[in-house]
Amino acid sequence: MAERLKEARKNVAIAKLNDVPTSPRKMRLVADTVRGVEVNRALDLLKFSKKSASASLEKLLHSAIANWEAKNPDKAKELDGGNVYVKTVMVDEGRTLKRIRPCPQGRAGRIRKRSNHITIILDVKPAVAEEK
Repeated sequence: MAERLKEARKNVAIAKLNDVPTSPRKMRLVADTVRGVEVNRALDLLKFSKKSASASLEKLLHSAIANWEAKNPDKAKELDGGNVYVKTVMVDEGRTLKRIRPCPQGRAGRIRKRSNHITIILDVKPAVAEEK
């Protein structure tokens, strides 16, 4: 059983980026566009996106691809063939920096500068059994 789990994890690559200075809500909008998409198409979507959050997500996707290539040096054709896809993209809330801005009548308004943690998991599409 341990060998089966080890073999299943070999096809999966994980990359994580902590404390990205973008609000999680804005990052989730970009993450939803690449979830479940083939890796090369996801890179194109992020490269030509107008959202500023896509730059950090693209950099993380390159890291996940490098991790997958390091785990599977003999399966480089699967990456070019379109079998590797973005299995999950998780955007979690990171730490919040609290700042104060002066408001009318001597009050203080609070500014919350949010950040997030992103995790990308790449996987290989399961082989489709051909029927004869």
